[in-house]
Amino acid sequence: MAPLAALLPLLLLSNAAALAKPLEYHSFVATPLSPHPYTSPAATADEDAFAGSLAAAEDGASSAVHFPVVHRDAFEVNTTPGELLRHRLRRDKRRAARISRQATAGGYPAANGTRAPAGGGVAAPVVSGLAQGSGEYFTKIGVGTPATPALMVLDTGSDVVWLQCAPCRRCYDQSGPVFDPRRSTSYGAVDCAAPLCRRLDSGGCDLRRRACMYQVAYGDGSVTAGDFATETLTFQGGARVARVALGCGHDNEGLFVAAAGLLGLGRGSLSFPTQISRRYGRSFSYCLVDRTSSSSSSNQASSSRSSTVTFGPGAVGPGASASFTPMVRNPRMETFYYVQLVGISVGGARVPGVVESDLRLDPSTGRGGVIVDSGTSVTRLARPAYAALRDAFRGAAAGLRLSPGGFSLFDTCYDLGGRKVVKVPTVSMHFAGGAEASLPPENYLIPVDSRGTFCFAFAGTDGGVSIIGNIQQQGFRVVFDGDGQRVGFAPKGC
Repeated sequence: MAPLAALLPLLLLSNAAALAKPLEYHSFVATPLSPHPYTSPAATADEDAFAGSLAAAEDGASSAVHFPVVHRDAFEVNTTPGELLRHRLRRDKRRAARISRQATAGGYPAANGTRAPAGGGVAAPVVSGLAQGSGEYFTKIGVGTPATPALMVLDTGSDVVWLQCAPCRRCYDQSGPVFDPRRSTSYGAVDCAAPLCRRLDSGGCDLRRRACMYQVAYGDGSVTAGDFATETLTFQGGARVARVALGCGHDNEGLFVAAAGLLGLGRGSLSFPTQISRRYGRSFSYCLVDRTSSSSSSNQASSSRSSTVTFGPGAVGPGASASFTPMVRNPRMETFYYVQLVGISVGGARVPGVVESDLRLDPSTGRGGVIVDSGTSVTRLARPAYAALRDAFRGAAAGLRLSPGGFSLFDTCYDLGGRKVVKVPTVSMHFAGGAEASLPPENYLIPVDSRGTFCFAFAGTDGGVSIIGNIQQQGFRVVFDGDGQRVGFAPKGC
C-alpha cells in the first residue's frame, strides 16, 4: 500500500491540472503605427458643411444636423505617429499627476452624422483627440445665435464649460473661427451678484461693468480667463439648449491644441450635464472612437458605428446592453466619477494580487478609489494592483517575445514585428454590483512605433487614486447615469 499512498498526491495534482480551466485568448491583429494613419477631407470643406448644417437647424428644429468629424491631417503637417504618441503620453502624465495631487490633498483646488437617439436627448459625434495632438476626445457643437461651430474637448474631470472668445488678449491657435459674443443675439453677461457667479470656485467681478469673471487653471500650466456668461448651444439634429452658463475666455494659453474650448462633464453644479438636467435628466453617455481612427475612414463609414456623446433618456443607445456599477461619492472631490473596481481577470482567471482593499476609496480622507476619466489616456492602478496585473499578463503571454526596455511610462512591451495575427490573453475588469468590462485586445496592447513594438497599456501609480483611462474605454458606450447614481459599460456601443 505504501507505493499507492505515495502516488496519491501526484494523482490528485494530475487530476487538478486536467480539470483546471485553460486560459482564454483573443486573436489580435498586430497593426503597427503607420506613417499615414488618417484620411480626411479638407478642413475648410468640413467647416463650411458644419456651418451649413447648423443654419438648417436654426430654420427648423426637425432638420437633420450632420456634424463632420475632423482629425489632425486637416491641421497639422510633418508630425509622425510616433511623435503624436509621445506628445500624448507626456500630456497624459501631466494630467494624471494633477489628479493625483488633488487626491493626495484630499480635495479639488479652487463626421458622419448620426440620428438623434430614439429615447430623446441630444447627440453629437466624437473625434479622437490623438488626431488633434492631445489625449482627449472632441465633439463639435454650435455656440450662439447664429451658431458658430466649435470643437470642444470632452472632460469628465472638469465642471466649467468654456471656449475662446473674441476679442482675444491672448489666444492659442484653434480649429475654425473664434466665437465672437458681439455677433450673437443669445449671449448674456452674468451679473456679479447673480447666484451663477457665486457658484464659481475662482470667480471675480469687473466692477466697472458689473460683469462676473471666471478663471480656470490646469495642472500643466494651461489657463483660461474671461467673462462668465450664458449662451445657447446647438447639437445634433437641431436640438438647442438655451442659457448654458459658460466661460467666454479672452485670455487663454497652454496645451489646448486645436480645440476651441472645453465641455465640462463632471458632477459639479456648473457642469453641462447638471445644467441641462431639468430638461434632459442627469444621464449622458459617450462611445469613444479608436484613438487612431475617424468616422471618415472606411472602417467607420457606417453611421451606426459613429462615435457620439448623448445626453438625455437616449444615453443608452438602442439595443445596447450595459452592465452597471454604483457610483461612489467622494465628498472631497465632487467632480469625478468614482466606481469600485473589485478585481481584474487575465486569461479568464482572476488575478489574486488585484485586491479590493488597494483600490477602495477612503471617504474620510478622500484618498484612494478609482475614477472613470475621459481626459486620461492610460489606465493607472495602485502600484500593488498594477504589479500583480502586469506579472499575470506577462505569464499568460509567455509565447510573445518581450521587447527589451520599455516605452515612456510602459514597462511591458512586445516585439511583434513581422507577425500579423497573434494570440493574446484576455483582460476583464470587474466592478461592484457584478458589472464587467471585457476589453478587446486593442484596448490594452497598443502600437508605439512602425517596427511592430506593442506595449501593455496600463501603468502603476503611487498617487492615491486609480484612473480608468480612455484607451481602455474605447469601443464601449460608457453611461453616466446621474439620476440612478451608476456607471455602465456597453460593449461594442459605437
